Amino acid sequence: MPTPSLPVLDLSLAEDPATAEEFRRALREVTHDFGFFYLVGHGIDEALQARLVDVARRFFALPEDEKLAIENLASPHFRGYTRLGGELTEGAQDWREQIDVGPERPALAHIDPAAPWGILEGPNLWPESLPELRAVLTEWNETLDQVGLRLLRQWALSLGQDERVFDAAFADDPATLIKVVRYPGRGSGGQGVGGHKDAGVLTLLFVEPGKGGLQVEHDGEWIDAPPVEGALIVNIGELLEVATAGYLKATVHRVTSPADGTDRISVPFFFNPALSETIPQLTLPPDLAARARGVTADADNPIHDTYGANALKSRLRAHPDVAAIHHPDLVAGR
Repeated sequence: MPTPSLPVLDLSLAEDPATAEEFRRALREVTHDFGFFYLVGHGIDEALQARLVDVARRFFALPEDEKLAIENLASPHFRGYTRLGGELTEGAQDWREQIDVGPERPALAHIDPAAPWGILEGPNLWPESLPELRAVLTEWNETLDQVGLRLLRQWALSLGQDERVFDAAFADDPATLIKVVRYPGRGSGGQGVGGHKDAGVLTLLFVEPGKGGLQVEHDGEWIDAPPVEGALIVNIGELLEVATAGYLKATVHRVTSPADGTDRISVPFFFNPALSETIPQLTLPPDLAARARGVTADADNPIHDTYGANALKSRLRAHPDVAAIHHPDLVAGR
């Protein structure tokens, strides 16, 4: 097993009064310093993890025409399959194929011009020949939703807040998102996905055992973050940066392509509130507030406190082809 390059936290310690405060202190400090960590003790069944890898590999092994039958170009909600090279990060082409799956809901009959993120609500696209994909991802969503909520409540306590301070934002219609990703080998290495921050609250990443490539920016350098057996890789998103006035910082990360003749399965789960929800801005204890660095100010990447605005910003940039087909009014002048 590779030596962890990032801190390892054990969520089971949060359940024991004798160790809960120690866990919260570590959670707070690790995410203030790194924004990333490995999470063990999460209780996710190993059999479910194995089923996830198996069904992902079966999906990507489907004939090309079956995958393209559910291509995201057909979805005004940015759901479905993205072919190799079909997503951009900072304007550069990512080298991965994936399927995006969100909450299974009907499309909104009317989109409020003041809340254009309503276009992200809608049904998923599923391959007809692989019904197990929907079954496994539904179970994965339900399982990681609970892990995410447990973590978020521990963060709240660690920041001197009521443990349920974030609950209201997630109570109705949370906008969670699962990406099932395959990075194919590429002789020159290069960009699997370019450097970026996540737009939501937090990300729980499952990586196929033994497959590296994730890199995290820290103090101006890139740190390799290979998978650790039994661990999820967790990082905070831009909304936790907003909630804490920059005490917690969303961290830039990227993925390099694997070597020729290999590939890599990666499944990030994005734990996000409802699209219309505004993340609460916390009043931190004085000692923490003194260490808050302020929300990142970047005219090219503004951070919004309403999740839908942040999510829509990311989708329009990552998939300009989908936007041009279904939402030309939103990309005009961008």
